[in-house]
Amino acid sequence: MAYLTDRKRVQGLGSAKTGTEHHWTMTVTSVALLLLTPFFLFIVGGLLGQPHDAVAASLSRPIPALVVAAFLVVGLHHMRLGMQVLVEDYTRGLGRKIGLIATTILCYALAAGAVVALAQIAL
Repeated sequence: MAYLTDRKRVQGLGSAKTGTEHHWTMTVTSVALLLLTPFFLFIVGGLLGQPHDAVAASLSRPIPALVVAAFLVVGLHHMRLGMQVLVEDYTRGLGRKIGLIATTILCYALAAGAVVALAQIAL
């Protein structure tokens, strides 16, 4: 029989104190994506099947380029937050640390690559 208090049994297993911030960030990025998605689909949907010159001309205008860039950056940040939850829930120890680092690098690398590719098309 162990003589532990309730506090001693749960020590170290409590709140990480970032849950509210994480939830709020997920909510904000969700609402931003909810607003950006119709504009993104309108812009990109109209460009499907168009020749390269028409796509470059459309994305060289500031408003469509900003909408596409904002959608990509916000979407990939939202993806990083979602993948963080998955890694934290289903992995432990060193695998968790490696998973968090890898998913963060992957998402931000994809966002940077998308913005660079968009800049190359627009310029």
